[in-house]
Amino acid sequence: MTQKNTICLWFDKDAENAANFYAATFPDSKVTAVFHAPSDFPSGKEGDVLTVEFTVCGIPCIGLNGGPAFKQSESFSFQIATDDQEETDRYWNAIVGNGGEESECGWCKDRWGISWQITPRTLTDALAAGGAEAKRAFEAMMTMGKIDVAAIEAARRG
Repeated sequence: MTQKNTICLWFDKDAENAANFYAATFPDSKVTAVFHAPSDFPSGKEGDVLTVEFTVCGIPCIGLNGGPAFKQSESFSFQIATDDQEETDRYWNAIVGNGGEESECGWCKDRWGISWQITPRTLTDALAAGGAEAKRAFEAMMTMGKIDVAAIEAARRG
């Protein structure tokens, strides 16, 4: 059955490489189809990769090689929940170490400009707890690039 809703990500010309990277980096992720243009189009030629179907952590996506007209922005991001520092480090380092860049508060950007939030569950749990615990965890997070799980847990405890 075809998905009713699929995330479409616009790439200049590198959707297949991005999809392969995501499939190799995240669990429950894979490239499911690559479609080539049946004729020339504004940003490519007949036979070029036009779209790539893939999943990221089970979420269906399409990468469209639409050319340089539109750029990614932080208004869209994937949020990946992690269970511990090791998992947080693994995803963060994979994204940043493959030509990406670090940002703040658990955000980073991959080499294709897609934003990622690498978010330990302890942070999400602290914010959901509300009150002073949430305030302490939030204030600790605001000083971080990659999230430091031990520091968030210490802030939760006060």
